[in-house]
Amino acid sequence: MAKQRRAPLEYNSMWQIRVWLFFVFFFLYAPLVALMAFSFNDSKRNTVWRGFTLNYYHKLFNDQALQIAFANSLMIAFMATLVSLVIGALAAVLLWRYRFTGKTAVEGAFTLPIVVPEICMGVAMLLFFTRVLPWPNDLIWPFSLGSITIAHVSFCFPFVALVVGARLASFNKEQEEAARDLGANDWQAFRDVLLPHMRPALIAGALLSFTLSLDDFVITFFTSGPDTITFPVKVYSMLRFSVTPEVNAASTMLILITIALMAMMMVIQGRERK
Repeated sequence: MAKQRRAPLEYNSMWQIRVWLFFVFFFLYAPLVALMAFSFNDSKRNTVWRGFTLNYYHKLFNDQALQIAFANSLMIAFMATLVSLVIGALAAVLLWRYRFTGKTAVEGAFTLPIVVPEICMGVAMLLFFTRVLPWPNDLIWPFSLGSITIAHVSFCFPFVALVVGARLASFNKEQEEAARDLGANDWQAFRDVLLPHMRPALIAGALLSFTLSLDDFVITFFTSGPDTITFPVKVYSMLRFSVTPEVNAASTMLILITIALMAMMMVIQGRERK
């Protein structure tokens, strides 16, 4: 008699799987929990717990340089998200709707910024903005952030294109053809039929782009000027001297913002499914 195979959900009841999942989640999230806990440590040394305090968060929120860096990061992420959303969505529609010579090469070119190491992208952007298209550093804010924003768009819009493209794969083209048969022009069919179907992917791509731009360090480090420091770069400059609870507090704030954005994306996607 053939041995009965387990159903996929029955594997969760095996103690080996539970132990494996425990260690996986422990090594993934225990360092983050430890960092957040030691941000409340009443000591300048991270290795010794001296008590609970909020003094380092008070210093963090009263640090003008850190506030400027955070404002720069938010503005860059906002501008990069808007531009990436438009370019990525149009690129996804182009690759989904049309057939043309070299389409495979174009698809590969769109995904190239995702697979290229960030250090290579950073060096390439540095050479581009110093030799090919020098970006002036004396412009008024936020135009002084243009070089970083362009660099962020270059690696954010492929993620939008992939997410929107995956959503478009489930679209029935007959719905768009039916809208045209009923008198809608190309723009009306796109706005009233295709765009509502793309909305969940657009929201997910926008939040993903915003998070990637806000958290980026390597490419920003190479493309930022002397007066355009961002929040991750500022945290790194604080880290170069010593790992203090203030550094942990700044890192905790960045982690919480990222978690909030990802939670928002999951909630929106859940509502769209319903």
